Amino acid sequence: MARRRKTVAQHARLGSPSALRQLTTLVAVAVAVVLVSIAGTAAYTAYDLTTSFTQGAVETEQDSPIPPDIGEIEGGVNLLVTGIDECEEKYRELFGARCDGPDAETQLNDVNMLLHISDDPRRVTVISFPRDLIFSAPGCTRNDGTTWQGGRIQINETYELGGLNCVIDSIEGLSGQQIQFAATVTFGGVIEITDAIGGVEICLDKGMRDSNTGIDWPAGNRTVQGIDALQFLRTRYGVGGSDLARISNQQQYMSKLARKLVSDDVLTNPATLYRLASSTLRSVTPTDTLTNPITLVQIALAVKDVPFEDIVFVQYPSVTAAGDTNRVEPNTSAATQLWEAIEQNRPLELTGDVGANGGVVEVTPEPTVPEETSDPPQTPDPAQTPDDAAATPGDVATLPPSITGSTAAQDTCSSGNLRQ
Repeated sequence: MARRRKTVAQHARLGSPSALRQLTTLVAVAVAVVLVSIAGTAAYTAYDLTTSFTQGAVETEQDSPIPPDIGEIEGGVNLLVTGIDECEEKYRELFGARCDGPDAETQLNDVNMLLHISDDPRRVTVISFPRDLIFSAPGCTRNDGTTWQGGRIQINETYELGGLNCVIDSIEGLSGQQIQFAATVTFGGVIEITDAIGGVEICLDKGMRDSNTGIDWPAGNRTVQGIDALQFLRTRYGVGGSDLARISNQQQYMSKLARKLVSDDVLTNPATLYRLASSTLRSVTPTDTLTNPITLVQIALAVKDVPFEDIVFVQYPSVTAAGDTNRVEPNTSAATQLWEAIEQNRPLELTGDVGANGGVVEVTPEPTVPEETSDPPQTPDPAQTPDDAAATPGDVATLPPSITGSTAAQDTCSSGNLRQ
């Protein structure tokens, strides 16, 4: 029997810490490769890549100046990364009905992640917003230049309505946070980025099968690249049929992608570095506030000392939408607790599951045997002052169980949908 061609799912519109090792979200790709391209290639190469990155930058409606040193921003900084689902001519053969069906001309912001870097002490929180979230959006300028007065809308329709600025306005309205930086990346860009580094190793706790994406994989670790990487990010039925579970699955991939980015296989290979830098900068469209390479370096430096347990991935809390069981709407009570904790820069304690709707499970790494040492055991210093001591439990913001997520210190695997 001839092997059927796989096409993109039609259902989904959709060590010790260092500066690079802390970038565990999609924005890490854009930031890290710019750092790499500047530090690891010739000057003319860095100039060429930076020029291509800045072409087509989105002019924002930002009315406040960006400080010259991101480390001095009081109250922290916010960066929005939006993944755009659209028909890309280069991948028309793979995208199937996405390029030939009634929605072929649409551009949907199916992935929306807000990266918050807090002020002193530095903490990183990544909030993912469900693509099916129905909410009351503020007005914005449409792509045709007219004004939309605002109203109830599904969040993944905001880019089609008014471009990246409309997405920024929507996330600012939901979060109460001012977004200084933003960027978009296409799903075709995910293919190119993953191919540039030779694939990413993901983990399946159980086997995964999804006829919409052509996935039929056994449990265990596997390296995905090209269309397989995209299908893994797009699969919904492979993790139980829920878009919320899919977000958890995507967060696992981004964490594994970041680990591959900082591995010796990438960082010590000039050819790989250049492929990665070239493909990423071609795939990412930034706002004009994000085109200065120095700014990208400062973003990386702002998180260089953040411990893994203070890098937290969460899903924006939601409940089933009234009158539509296939959509969700904001859980305003839980969201208020999340934004208050972020505003107060308190360490976050997650009491909810590591992933929504069982999309991922936490795995326990193999125990390591500690190295023998001749140093005597350390005893507490009785002269230590309260300011020197670790944070007390009262300093911690305990988030409600309705907020699911994990930290960069945790290892997760896709739950899969097949019995063992």
